[in-house]
Amino acid sequence: MTNPYRALVDAHARLRADGKSLPLGGLPDCPRMPSKPGAPRVLLFAPHPDDEVIIAGLPLRLQRELGMRVADVAVTQGSNKARQAGRWEELSSCCRYIGFDLIRTGPGGLEQISLKGRDADKASWAAAVDVVAGSLRREQPRILFFPHDLDWNVTHIGTHWLLTDAMRSLGPGFEALVVETEFWGAMDDPNLMVESSSADVADLVAALSFHVGEVRRNPYHLTLPAWMQDNVRRGGELVGGQGAAAPDFAFATLYRLRRWAKGDFRDVLDRGRSIGRDEPLSLFQETPS
Repeated sequence: MTNPYRALVDAHARLRADGKSLPLGGLPDCPRMPSKPGAPRVLLFAPHPDDEVIIAGLPLRLQRELGMRVADVAVTQGSNKARQAGRWEELSSCCRYIGFDLIRTGPGGLEQISLKGRDADKASWAAAVDVVAGSLRREQPRILFFPHDLDWNVTHIGTHWLLTDAMRSLGPGFEALVVETEFWGAMDDPNLMVESSSADVADLVAALSFHVGEVRRNPYHLTLPAWMQDNVRRGGELVGGQGAAAPDFAFATLYRLRRWAKGDFRDVLDRGRSIGRDEPLSLFQETPS
């Protein structure tokens, strides 16, 4: 008997192969919903150029469905100094395509953003914290996105602590919703799964393709849909509870939603939440108390 799943697997392999012939960048910008005056600000702190769209399922929906103003704060421009200028140009094109504002942390980005840098060069770390704290004071965001503290890559982990130190430096009066992200190291305890439509995923893949120098050596933009499909498998139980059935989502991203208030992280959810592509993002329309 012929294996009925062979055609399915062959189709996956064929789609990945076909994807290698698609253009990298150079696409017309996505339609952008005009933000209303005073629209809430969302800051997305990307450890490297490309992280701003890999985890952007929810930020993109906040922009498109609620009219929030999303900005990528480019924490670093990578560790390869010869590529930093090129990566900035690619990042600028990516953000223009997807409709995110772009905030620079300095020429070439910040350096030594890692736990090692935090411990070994306290003066440089303090300067980086001041840069990030300044962006928080200036932009007054309602929502922050940055990696969780065990996201494997040293710069991802460093970015988590950079934001934690910056928020703490602002004193007990600074408050914001905090959405921790994952990519290199999966979270053990995400509490939020957000579905993305096929149209949104296609736009994220296209945006990622603008990072031409990176995806030419490793076409990871082509595997983004598969990663988002696997998030549904994981999120069904990690978010929904052990033994729970996975929701009928095609693509999703996992997050940990908390709130920064009175100088520390605070829980805002009493249980995990899954938000379908057609469900309203009411959780983010009002600031939880």
